[in-house]
Amino acid sequence: MDTIKNILSPLGMSTGAIQDTLKLVVIGGTVETARRASVSAWNGFVDSFFLTAHFSQDDYPYDWLMHWLAKQPSWGRSREFEITTRSVNRNGITQKTTGDLEEEEEEEDDTLVHGRRKRKVAFMPSLDTTHTIYYRGHWLRITRTKRYPDYGHGCSLKISVVARNNDIIKKLVLEAKREYEKDAEHRVHIFLADTSYPCWRWNGARQKRPMSSIVLQPGVKDMLLADCKDFLASEEWYAERGIPFRRGYLLHGVPGSGKTSLIHSLAGELGLDIYVVSLSSKGMSDNTLTTLMGHVPSRCILLLEDLDAAFTRSVTRDSASTGVPTAPTSKDGTTAETNDGSTLSLSGLLNSLDGVAAAEGRLLFATTNHIERLDPALSRPGRMDVWVNFTHATKWQAEGIFKCFFPYQPSSSSSASTSGTSTPSKEKDASQKNLPLPKRKSHAIPLLTEEEINELAKRFAEAIPEDELSVAGLQGYLLKNKTRPRECVDEVGKWVIQERETREKLKKEKAEREAKEKKEAEEKAKKEKEEKEAKEKEEKEAKEKQERKERAAKKKARTDATKSDSSVTTSTSSTETASADATTESSTTSEASSTTTSESEANTGIDADTEESVTSEEESEKAEGASEEKKEEVKKEKWVAVKNASTSTETSSSSATTST
Repeated sequence: MDTIKNILSPLGMSTGAIQDTLKLVVIGGTVETARRASVSAWNGFVDSFFLTAHFSQDDYPYDWLMHWLAKQPSWGRSREFEITTRSVNRNGITQKTTGDLEEEEEEEDDTLVHGRRKRKVAFMPSLDTTHTIYYRGHWLRITRTKRYPDYGHGCSLKISVVARNNDIIKKLVLEAKREYEKDAEHRVHIFLADTSYPCWRWNGARQKRPMSSIVLQPGVKDMLLADCKDFLASEEWYAERGIPFRRGYLLHGVPGSGKTSLIHSLAGELGLDIYVVSLSSKGMSDNTLTTLMGHVPSRCILLLEDLDAAFTRSVTRDSASTGVPTAPTSKDGTTAETNDGSTLSLSGLLNSLDGVAAAEGRLLFATTNHIERLDPALSRPGRMDVWVNFTHATKWQAEGIFKCFFPYQPSSSSSASTSGTSTPSKEKDASQKNLPLPKRKSHAIPLLTEEEINELAKRFAEAIPEDELSVAGLQGYLLKNKTRPRECVDEVGKWVIQERETREKLKKEKAEREAKEKKEAEEKAKKEKEEKEAKEKEEKEAKEKQERKERAAKKKARTDATKSDSSVTTSTSSTETASADATTESSTTSEASSTTTSESEANTGIDADTEESVTSEEESEKAEGASEEKKEEVKKEKWVAVKNASTSTETSSSSATTST
C-alpha cells in the first residue's frame, strides 16, 4: 500500500479515496469468486445427483405420466393452476382428476341437462410452472411446457429428481404404464396418417366392441380370430423359413355388411391399435406412403378402407376393366389431367405393402365393395392372404342379431342341459368379460326369459327374407325398437314390405335419373353438333365471300390493264398519221375506220376472256362489269373518231398547201 501511495502521490490523488476504491475492488472480486465457486459446486452437485427426464407428447410415455399425474392428490393441490371444464387428457380414459370441483348434492344417476351431460369444473396445474410431488422418498420437480407456443399444440413434460441413479425414473414410468394399460383395457386407439409431415397422428380412443356383437356366418369369426392369433405368435416360424412376417386380409362384399365393425372388434380382442390410411387424401404420393408404412409399429392393425374407391383415377392397370372412372376430357377432345392432390400410383402402393421398407409384424386389413375392380397384383396371395366375402343378412344372422339387442334372464343349468343347446348368455358373458360395467341404468327394456327370447328371435328370423336385406338395415330397425322387443317382432313383416317398396322406388328414381341424364346428354350432343355444323357453314360462306372479293379485285386489275393498252395503241396511231407526207381523205378515213375496228376487236377479245374467268355465282357482278366496259368502249370510239377527224382535217390542209 505504501508503495502504491508513493506512486500515486505525485499525481495529486487523495490517499483516502484510493484506499476506498481498492477496498471495493477486493470485496467485489472476492464476492464474484465466491459466486462462481458456488455455481460450479452446485452444477457439480446437480450433475452428480439430479436426474432429468424429458417426455414428448408425440410418444406414449407422455400419456402414461399425464394419466398417472391426474390421480395424484398433490397434483390437484397445486398453488398455481388453471380452471377448465374440458379434459386435457387426449385419450378420453380419465374423466376427472383429483382437482375436480364436486357438487355437494350430486345425483347418483348421470342425468342429461338439455341433451348434454353436466359440465364438471377441473383445477389443472398451469403450464410453464414447476410443481413438486413426493414419490417413494424422492421429491419430483415436474414442469409441463409447450414445444410449439406459436401453434398452440405439442406439449412436453420434464421431471427432475435428486438420486444417485435412474432407478426411480424407471419405476415411475413402469408404474404409470401399468395404470394406463389397466384403465385403457377397454379402449382401442386410432391413428390417422398425416401427409403434410409424413407421420401418424393420434385420433382418439374408442370403446372396445365385443365379439358377440358381430354376427357372421358360422365359423367365419372364429376362423379370423384364430388366424390372427396364430400369426402374432409365429414370428420365429416365419424367420426360419425366410418368409416376410406380414399377413393380409381382404374383406369384400355388399355395403353395410359389418366389415369395419369386425376389424374394430378384432382390434379390441387382440389388444392392438388401428392405423388408418386414406389413399386418396391430398398430398399422398409414393414417397409419402412408403415413409408412413416404414413407421408403422410391429404389432398393430393397418386398415385400408374402401380400396376400390381410394384412387380417384383407378386401382388397376387395365383401363378397360369394370369400374374404372372415365377421365375428364378437355374441349379439344384430349384427356385432361386431374389435379386432386394425390399422386399415388398402383406400383407405389404395391411396393409400400410388401417392399423392402414395408413394416413387418402388422395385420393388413383392406375393405372393398367391388372386388372385380381391383388389380390381380393387389389381391394376390402374399399381399391379401385371406379373403372373406360379406353378403346380405341371412336368417341365421337375423336371429343372432336379435338376441344381441335385447337382454334376457338365463334359465337354470338343468333346463339348459335338457334343451341340449348352449345358452347365448354364457357366450355373451365370455365375450364381454373385458367390458366395463355400466355406470347408470339403461333404457327401460323389459327383461325376457330365455325361452321367450329364443321364440321371438326365431319369429323375427322367419320374417326376414334370405340374402336380401343388409345387416346395417336390420340393426337400424332394431335400434328404432330397442325398448319394444315383442312389438318389434310383430311389425317386422310390415317393415320388410316398406323396405322393398323403398328399394323399388329408389331403383325407379335411379333409372329415371339415368334416363334423364342420358337424354340430356344426347340433346346436348345434338345441340353441339348443330352448332358445329352452323359454324362450319358460316366459315364456308365467309370463305366463299372472300374468294369473290379476290376475284373481283383481279377482274378490276385486268380492266385497268386493258384501258392502259388501248390508250397506248390510240396514241401510236395518231402519231403515225400526223407524220405521213401526203394521203388522200378517203385513205385517211379508211385508216381511221380500220384502227377503230381493230380496237373494237381487241376490246371484244378482252371482254371474252374476262367473261370466261367469271363463275356462274357472279352473274350480277358480270352484268355490271359488262355495262361499264360498254360505256368505256363508247367513250373510246368517240375519242378515236374525234381524233381521226382532226387528223383528216390536218391532212387535207396540208394537201391544199402542197397543191398551191
